[in-house]
Amino acid sequence: MLDVPPPDTATAAPAAPVPPAAAPIDVEQAEAALVEHYQRLARLAYLVLPPSLGRNRRVLTAHALVQRSLPRGRTAATTDSGYDYVRGRVLRQALDAGRTLRRAAWPRRAQLPPLLPHVWGLRLFPRSGGADELALDRRLSTLSGGARAAFVLRGLEGLPDTDVRRLLAAAGVEDPHAALVEADGIGTEGVALLESPEYDPCSLQARPTDLLRRRQHVRAAVAGVAAVAVCGTLLALPGGGWGANGAAAPSYARNSAAEAALDPAKVLRVPANAWRASARTDFSVWPTRGALAADRPLLRRALAVWARPGASVRVSSTPATPVGPPMGPAQLLYAGEVDRARVVLLYDGLRIARYAEPRTGTGPVALDFARVDGAAADTAPGAAPATYALVAGRTDGNVRYLTAPWVTATSVRDLLDPAGEAAPLRRGADGVTDPLPTPGAKRECGAWDVLEVTEKATGGGAGAVRLLTDLGELTPARLTSGPPTAPADVSGDAARAAWSRTACLLPAVRSHGVRTVNSWQYASQPLPESNGGARWVCTRADTWRGTDSRVLAQFQAPSAKAGAPQPGAIAARAQDTAACGAREPRVLAGVLWKSRAGRWYVLAAGGGEFRSVRTTGGVTGDARGRLLAVPAKPGDRAELDGRLADGTRVGALR
Repeated sequence: MLDVPPPDTATAAPAAPVPPAAAPIDVEQAEAALVEHYQRLARLAYLVLPPSLGRNRRVLTAHALVQRSLPRGRTAATTDSGYDYVRGRVLRQALDAGRTLRRAAWPRRAQLPPLLPHVWGLRLFPRSGGADELALDRRLSTLSGGARAAFVLRGLEGLPDTDVRRLLAAAGVEDPHAALVEADGIGTEGVALLESPEYDPCSLQARPTDLLRRRQHVRAAVAGVAAVAVCGTLLALPGGGWGANGAAAPSYARNSAAEAALDPAKVLRVPANAWRASARTDFSVWPTRGALAADRPLLRRALAVWARPGASVRVSSTPATPVGPPMGPAQLLYAGEVDRARVVLLYDGLRIARYAEPRTGTGPVALDFARVDGAAADTAPGAAPATYALVAGRTDGNVRYLTAPWVTATSVRDLLDPAGEAAPLRRGADGVTDPLPTPGAKRECGAWDVLEVTEKATGGGAGAVRLLTDLGELTPARLTSGPPTAPADVSGDAARAAWSRTACLLPAVRSHGVRTVNSWQYASQPLPESNGGARWVCTRADTWRGTDSRVLAQFQAPSAKAGAPQPGAIAARAQDTAACGAREPRVLAGVLWKSRAGRWYVLAAGGGEFRSVRTTGGVTGDARGRLLAVPAKPGDRAELDGRLADGTRVGALR
């Protein structure tokens, strides 16, 4: 549970347990412990490392982690013995090695293949065990890194749960208690097998690598060096102005399928009214628009750069979006001048590609990709990725959109002003809007302007109104509100008022490939000592790729300040989880809250059919139903869990 202060009426004191006085450990002392217990430390690292690495890499990585576990300086201030210190370093690195590499962050050293030790031409692995060892290895592979470490520390090191919890917390495991509970699922029958030769990276067998593949790799490397030399020579040739292929890199190979995809005469063009008679409502029925749609040299450059972006091309893509060339002729959505650039928007059934070059001169060229598979304008609850607009251009902190052909009107609405009226936004004949400010571009969140589109009515009724927000990508995200099983478009005073305290938290999901963001008030809680009422809100951002969702739980206390609504306090956050979604709509979160009289409480609320909620650890207490309020002290830490009506245990969102 996160200790997060709500605005104005709450001030949280972050938990900071006071460690005992630290004593210095000499580096020679740590080295002696490492040498004496080397085999045991290597076995510990091998067992905690994810089995997905393969036995050969696990062996080399385990040795590398142990060998670089000495302190950097001559001494290190710690409360542990030399062996405990080195064991903690080994454990932290083994857990780091199992974490997923993130595009937006530098990888940690343990996540990279080890430089030393390194073996050429041989594969090393421990001696094979029996059926029991194989079964245990399969069960361990289903655990998270923290749970695997908890099982090994219990069985191999013989540590009690209190010490295991402390070591896991020091090694960076977010929820040691949950790791211990997960490790309980393995049982105790496999503990004796941890000493088996199957898990001893110091007693190894050797086999050769794939000899034929090694020979092929050598030949490929020689050919690659020759190709790089040729390409470097071609790139160094002098030239001026746009050539036939503009900023594209040299062509390395020619085949009929690739040439068809790069031929501007073969791009797919959809007639203006095709969408009216089509049963589909995705990008495949968007008409071809723009004053430069017939400019073949421009289209040739766009297609060539898409297939072979040169070194001067600035390429960007949403996560998990392939950036390779189209498999066949792409569909042309738009080609025209937007602000100071000539822009081409293309669609290949999986991706939107945006090519932009300067209107004059031969300056930098941009190529952007966004994944849009499964797109549709379906109005059924929970089914609607936003196909109502695409980003046509960004200039000077403003954004212009190309709107769908079924959009009949566009306007701008400030989410932070729920009572304000939407301002009309003009569109040109080609469907491109006038510029509107990019939300979240400034450090202070004084406004959050979103695009409001009105869809063409069917059957003579009023057209549906959608809200779309720019999150730094080609496709704006659609905003909805309500329970995850039946989200609805943001319309009406209540829905807009709820979003007014959530909008400024949207930068947390920026540039993440988000297609929809739903905000759901899952609980209301009377605050102790008659301090008013608080709202608990869960915000879920789902991506085009269907995985790696982001979930935020907010605590919205009453605000004493007049004017713009104050953002809610983030009580918990999670990534790649089903919580607060259509498949698992329940959620549980809590905060450490301070009343106006200066007294502290642990507050928690669950969304769903909760039978009870309880807190353990630094603060103990329980309550029937889904709301909890327990007296606490500054700096207290608590572990939350709840029980559903059917007895299922639910942990706090993390």
